[in-house]
Amino acid sequence: MPPGAYAAVLFDFGGVLTTPVWDSFSAFCRSEGLDPDSIKNLFRSDPEALKELRGLETGEVSESEFEATFGRRLGLKNPEGLIDSMFAGMKPLDSMVDAVRQLRTSGLLTGLVSNSWSTNHYDRNLLAELFDTVVISAEVGMHKPQPGIYRLAAERLDVEPAECLFVDDLKENCDGAEAVGMTAVRHRTAPETIERLTELTGVELQPIAP
Repeated sequence: MPPGAYAAVLFDFGGVLTTPVWDSFSAFCRSEGLDPDSIKNLFRSDPEALKELRGLETGEVSESEFEATFGRRLGLKNPEGLIDSMFAGMKPLDSMVDAVRQLRTSGLLTGLVSNSWSTNHYDRNLLAELFDTVVISAEVGMHKPQPGIYRLAAERLDVEPAECLFVDDLKENCDGAEAVGMTAVRHRTAPETIERLTELTGVELQPIAP
């Protein structure tokens, strides 16, 4: 589509509007005396661990249940508060947050499509400021890259998937968006993503003042 032809831009949360999730996980592992890649490797090597995460994301597994089982898989003696501890190093990425503000101010619709580890840790006031719709996996019973979660976001905005840009740091989630007709932007760094969004939307996104 030509610049300016899109009606909506959808964003992932962790790792796009924040510093990288894996960096926070690695810092947590180091604090526990584990290999920095322990969490990443566990998801890659243990199908049950990934299954439990999907259950957490869709609300079928409670946070306490997940913490107990996942903590045991990591070899932790006390898994209480595990989710908070794992995400403690994740901070807002101001340049991306401001880019969302600018896109919405320009007249584009904006939406959040997030696979949640916890529904209690989002700043709801900030989400209301940034987005026209918020789709959180545990609240809708679907997770990325399932096609239904992308279609739901488009339906809530009253636009077609083909009118949507979708920004995520994970390839599988970008692939899921493209499978329903959206145009995906794989996020790696804020400057690259902001430049690409400027190209696709025709909105001259300005860097935030230092």
